[in-house]
Amino acid sequence: MSQERLQRILSRAGIASRRKAEEMIREGRVTINGRVAEVGEKGDPQRDAIKVDGRRLRPQQGRSHYLLYKPRGYMCTRTDPQGRPTVFDLLPPRFRKSLVIAGRLDFNSEGLMILTTDGELAHRLTHPSFGCSKTYHVKVKGVPAEESIARLRAGVMLEGKRTAPARIRLLKGPRGGKGESNSWWVVELQEGRNRQIREMFFRLGNPVQRLIRVGIGRVADRDLPVGSYRKLSARELESLRSGEAPKSPQRGSRRRPSRSTKR
Repeated sequence: MSQERLQRILSRAGIASRRKAEEMIREGRVTINGRVAEVGEKGDPQRDAIKVDGRRLRPQQGRSHYLLYKPRGYMCTRTDPQGRPTVFDLLPPRFRKSLVIAGRLDFNSEGLMILTTDGELAHRLTHPSFGCSKTYHVKVKGVPAEESIARLRAGVMLEGKRTAPARIRLLKGPRGGKGESNSWWVVELQEGRNRQIREMFFRLGNPVQRLIRVGIGRVADRDLPVGSYRKLSARELESLRSGEAPKSPQRGSRRRPSRSTKR
């Protein structure tokens, strides 16, 4: 296993958040191989003796990787100061300390997420340098003009930085009838800035009404019930680690209403 920053190791072990873990390192409460650790230092819990307040971290046996369908109205954090439900509430207590989220979704978004005990895999899935694509089905108000969509494909300025090129195509146009027309779009990104898709369409005057992540690399599962999870297969893990291109998104976004914890 490659080395990771100590604060990430402590966070994954359930000792503290990364920020709090960094404070613990600054306070001299963390040692590695018998000496006081420094902020930014890396280690490998499988090989190095990493201790917190004199107690050694237990090396994890094996790795765990899960695919979860996040419902709307859930936070991507272990705890929420406002008492809102989190994705960890959908998991058995034994999983809550060791798993980390590899790619978050905002409170009002839903869809597929990967949770893993493998920090290296989490880094590969979230850092833009690896180019792991994420595919979304996005319902917006109205129907953006083609020239506006072309601007989004090429990249737009958000918070002083241009977004990377995106793949965007129409999934389903308005049905007509009563009420305002809406449209569904397939959006594929290789970066994941906070609320990026919502900001992109807001700039066009077509605010997002529903956002569903339907694919992570080649991993997709139209049958995974809302709020449920399953283990990733060996084939899926291989594709994520190798960076295989994504599957073509399938039409439709219908989901089972089940909120069961496991299928």
